[in-house]
Amino acid sequence: MIFDNLISAIIYLLCCYFLFWLGKLVYDLIHRDFNVSDELVKKDNCAFALSLVGYYLGLVFAIGGVIVGESNGLLEDLIDIFVYGPIAIILLNFSTFINDKLILYRFNNKKEILKDQNAGTGVVELAVYLATGMIIFGSISGEGGGILTLLVFWVIGQLSLIIIGFAYNFITPYCIHEHIEKDNVAVGISYAGAIIGVANIVSHSISGDFSNWSESLITYAGYFVLGIILLPLIRLFTDKVLLPGEKLTDEIVNQEKPNLGAAFIDAFSYIGSSLLITWCF
Repeated sequence: MIFDNLISAIIYLLCCYFLFWLGKLVYDLIHRDFNVSDELVKKDNCAFALSLVGYYLGLVFAIGGVIVGESNGLLEDLIDIFVYGPIAIILLNFSTFINDKLILYRFNNKKEILKDQNAGTGVVELAVYLATGMIIFGSISGEGGGILTLLVFWVIGQLSLIIIGFAYNFITPYCIHEHIEKDNVAVGISYAGAIIGVANIVSHSISGDFSNWSESLITYAGYFVLGIILLPLIRLFTDKVLLPGEKLTDEIVNQEKPNLGAAFIDAFSYIGSSLLITWCF
């Protein structure tokens, strides 16, 4: 029995690595206008590295959603892996265009990352890729769903990320797009934390077995609204408790050199709070 389980685990792992390679191949085919190795090694492009790591992390979560859960037998599991895996890869890459046009829509993301090496843009792209992967993970990790549930929750997830962007920009006393375009990495880090935090909450809401649409959509909406409501409260908590005596806005945008440390604390507060919420509910 132990030997059989070991063999099955090795087969699953090899399939996952194949899907990861396939995801990398798709990424390279879509982005043929630049050389990945040149950006990473010759140009030392940190902004691009952040974006690429986000894609890889999102890919890991998307692939993980296929293999997590109860086994239905090796053959059926392999069929699921090679049906849902490629679909998840395609959806993850589509999220790139949504990020460009609807999330960071006030400037050219590719120019910011490749030409300007804007790490603020890179870290937001990292967050969007990771958030998309987490939502895909939640939508396919349980029993009872199918390709339709994956597609519907991916669409809803992308709409959620767009709404998060508008909501976060509304609660901050500055324009996040303006400051990210000005190479303010701290603003990008804080925004990325908010994206990942809310994505973690909604991913948790759709994880597990799918029963029916009404229950799943109501649960998703409830958790998403909770995440949006918590955005300003968590920001206030960061100001008053984690950074007592200092203004988060002053640290991030109102000084000559934005405080990356304060931005990391802010991002942590969103992600940490989301973890506590998912563990409590």
